[in-house]
Parts: sequence; C-alpha cells; structure tokens
Amino acid sequence: MNTFSVRAFIPPLSRRCIPLRATRQYAVQASGAPTLEIFSHQQKWMQKERAATDTEASRRVDYLRDEAASRLCERLMDINRHFPHVLDLGANACNIARMLTLPSEDSPSAGPRSKSVSKITSADSSETLLYRDSDLPFNMEVDIHREVLSTSENLPYEANTFDAVLSSLSLHWINDLPSVLTQVNNILKPDCPFIGVMMGGDSLFELRTSLQLAELDRRGGVSTHTSPLADVRDVGGLLQRAGFNLLTVDVDDIVVDFPDTFSMMKDLQTMGESNAVVAREKAAIQRDVLLAAEGIYRELHGNEDGTLPATFRLIYMIGWKPSPSQAKPLERGSGLFSIKDFLENKKKSDDEGKK
Repeated sequence: MNTFSVRAFIPPLSRRCIPLRATRQYAVQASGAPTLEIFSHQQKWMQKERAATDTEASRRVDYLRDEAASRLCERLMDINRHFPHVLDLGANACNIARMLTLPSEDSPSAGPRSKSVSKITSADSSETLLYRDSDLPFNMEVDIHREVLSTSENLPYEANTFDAVLSSLSLHWINDLPSVLTQVNNILKPDCPFIGVMMGGDSLFELRTSLQLAELDRRGGVSTHTSPLADVRDVGGLLQRAGFNLLTVDVDDIVVDFPDTFSMMKDLQTMGESNAVVAREKAAIQRDVLLAAEGIYRELHGNEDGTLPATFRLIYMIGWKPSPSQAKPLERGSGLFSIKDFLENKKKSDDEGKK
C-alpha cells in the first residue's frame, strides 16, 4: 500500500469557491434498470449537470479531481510506450486531458505528458460538465474528442478499439462494476492497459462517523447520507474477474483541511459528488443534526489550528488485456532455488556473524 497525504487549506471566501451493437461477445447488464440498483443514475446526472452550470464555482472545486488525474497520468507515463488512441471513461470536465498537457512531475524538462498520447476520447454522461472547459487553452495542446454517453453502464465501442483506457474518479458511481470492467477489457487492444482511480475504503470516514453519531443522539437512528464504497481488497478480484492480467492495486490518501463541515459539504455538492444512493433519505439533513455533527467532528478529528481534516482514499488500479506475446509467470516449482532455503541459510549466516 502506497499512502501519501496532501494537505490543502482553502479559505471560506474562495470556496463558492451512441446506439449499442445488436450482438456482443461479452456479458453486459440488460437494457433498463439494473437488477440491483444502488446508485440513481438520474440523480447523479442531475447533480453533475447542476454543478457544472456555475462554471467558476465548479472550476474552483476541481482540486481533488485534478490531483487524482495528475497522479493517474504519472502512472501512464511509467509505461514506456506511445498510445495512439486513449479513452477517458467518465471524464467529468476532461481533467485527465488537461493534466496531460502539463509536464511530468519527475521530469519537468521532458515536455508535456501528452507527447505519449496522439488522441484522447473523453466520454461522460453529463454534457454540461464534459464541455465546461471546451474554451480553455489546453484544448489546443492535445487532440481531444468529447463524446456524451447515454449511460455509463454500457460502452458503445467496438472491440479492440483503444490503446489504453483511463478513468478518474467516476467508477465509484457505477452499479454493475464487474460488467463495466469486462466491457473495458473488450474495447482494449491486446496487451494494452486499463488504468483507473476511484474513491473507496475509508474516504470521508471523519464525516461519516460524525453524522452517524449526531443522528443517533438527535434522532435515535442512522440514515444514509454518504455512499457505500468499494474496499481495496475487492478491486484486485474485480479486475481478475473481468479478465485482466498483470494487476497492480495501490492506495493514496489525500487529506484536505476545511474550516468547517458546512464548507466541506458545500464543496462536495459543487463537485457534483453528493449522495446518489437510491435508498437515501430525500429530505435535507436537519439543522440540529448538522450542528451536532460539527461539534463531534471537531472533538474527534479536529486539527490544532481549528480546521477539520477530510480524508479521500483513492484506489489506483492497473490491469492489462491478455495477449499471446505478454510476459507470463514461470510455472510453479520451476525456480532455480528455494526461497525458504535461501532465507534459512541467510539467517544462519547472520547468527554466526553475530558470534
């Protein structure tokens, strides 16, 4: 597990701060609502559309998406090859495309990261958010094609289309993640990577615990105000189930300091990241619960300077589509020596050296 924390305090005043083919060679969710619908796609679409209408406010809260996209691009740059056509699945405001126009953090003099990508197709279900920054200069620095998806559950692309598929902070709103990952595998060319990052695990655990304790105290029960998230231990199994090889899963923690819980929830709303669980309580959180949660948050998690930390746990995943030319692990028992014997001999040697 690779854990790395970034703290950024943002003052309060700056916080307003394609039809599907008739036949397929892979299993996907049938048309219509999924059998088990955890998240409301309609509600999430409305949240993102509403948030993107206030362009300036939406841009001011892009700090988390930009940071996650930048770290994802660094992982792409670690692969020593050129990518003629890349898909950005769940592109939001094309954060990955914008981060590709910046130089690598490891080699600033090497030029923009986009040198390794010829074309990027950015796809999202929210047209307003997808085209929010279409007038910014970065659009002239990378060959970017925007495409509005009718749904994020079914991907309207032919098999073996893309040289890489990327996804940044969108997969945690997918109902049928195994099906979507299987489709991603299908649209990739052989021996090409999928690189994604999603919120998971203990994200916003400070806010979750504070709201739960406040509701227990004020209402005698707990409602669903935050979304369920995948655990890092499940991600590798999902990738393997989808048919990927050479899996890599690691975790980054980003900690953002807020002046209060109200600013935190306002930022989440402006990002379009509010709760979209189907079984959520439709009414707003009661004021007395919010006030109680503020005090509990400060008592349990508050910083010495009076700010409140919010932890966003990001799960990064890399999987490769199988190919006959791909490197394969050696057969079990084909090693030249036993690791057990090596370690035992090393320990014995160390013990004799101490004498």
